[in-house]
Amino acid sequence: MSAHQLRQEPLPRTPASVSVFASEGSWIESAALDQCHQVAALDGMIHVAAMPDLHPGKGAPIGAAMSSTVLYPFLVGSDIGCGIAVFPIRLKRAVPERLAARFPDLDRALDPDDPARDVPAGEVPAGHLDGLGTVGRGNHFAELARIETVSAPEHARRLGLDAGDLVLLVHSGSRGLGERILRAHTELHGAGPAPDPAAYLAQHDDAVAWGALNRRLIAARIAHALGAEPTEPIVDQCHNLVEVRDGHYLHRKGAAPGDGRDVLIAGTRGTRSYLVAAHAGPQANHSVAHGAGRKMSRADALRRGRAKHTVEQLRRTPVGSVVVCGDRQLLFEEAPTAYKRIEQVIADLVAHDLATPVAVTVPLVTYKTPEPAGRRRGK
Repeated sequence: MSAHQLRQEPLPRTPASVSVFASEGSWIESAALDQCHQVAALDGMIHVAAMPDLHPGKGAPIGAAMSSTVLYPFLVGSDIGCGIAVFPIRLKRAVPERLAARFPDLDRALDPDDPARDVPAGEVPAGHLDGLGTVGRGNHFAELARIETVSAPEHARRLGLDAGDLVLLVHSGSRGLGERILRAHTELHGAGPAPDPAAYLAQHDDAVAWGALNRRLIAARIAHALGAEPTEPIVDQCHNLVEVRDGHYLHRKGAAPGDGRDVLIAGTRGTRSYLVAAHAGPQANHSVAHGAGRKMSRADALRRGRAKHTVEQLRRTPVGSVVVCGDRQLLFEEAPTAYKRIEQVIADLVAHDLATPVAVTVPLVTYKTPEPAGRRRGK
């Protein structure tokens, strides 16, 4: 075979860079790191930033921000627009047991005469009414919490917060809308890139707006049920989305925007959460962690939890809060022991100069799913 007949093999492509913003003392599963490197090998990938709450997801790591010249819908996942919002709330008394009994059924669709319906301004994004005003399952929740401590008083005052104040934390997303968008893509293209990024982004933006509206409706439903006036969110950051930044696609899956934003980084149902001022730079893909991050799979948490805890122990937490959850399996899957230590996650963000703590919240009542009518506290 002559020289000009030799087959020319393409040169191997150099994978994107991967940065992990965690200390040696942090719990990071090797499977999650493997997923980061698998993503880094995708065509068009530029940089993968892994947060200290990193853990394995379905096909892509959770707790990562991934920049690319190519838009990959699977890197955002099905719960497009999922995020955490913080709403001030004023109550005369905050007795967890009594307030837990008054939480509305947030699995049930809004009634036509529900006063929370006054919240939307304009049309519902994509005209998607299914699930509007509901929390959803998994790690989603709505929580009445108290500001326990403030470490940056001036910053907290700008947000209208002080120690002792009450807030509602709402963690939810686009429910079936985001799932429908991803399914339509994967049925045709699998885990491949979006053939028409503009068309995907138009649907994606609807789902992000829907998720924000959903959090407002959930907070309004709770406020009305507790005898308080609904308020506007003082913090609302989405952590499942794609952003066009500097000419590239920045995918975030379980990572919150960290470019000068205020972010609520959720702990667990039995631990504190942290409100931080985020100031992450390009090496972190302008992102910060979104929560404590799982350290056990749901199956492991269920098996180990049943051996260590009773249902009643999980409904009353070590910090004295009450968990409203009628799904016993979910109680074990979402037990505080299934998650990493939120204090370590925050310490890693601070050590890498990605965020500054502003305030700490402690839960009073955390809603997961409705309880059967006969079990409702105070009934």
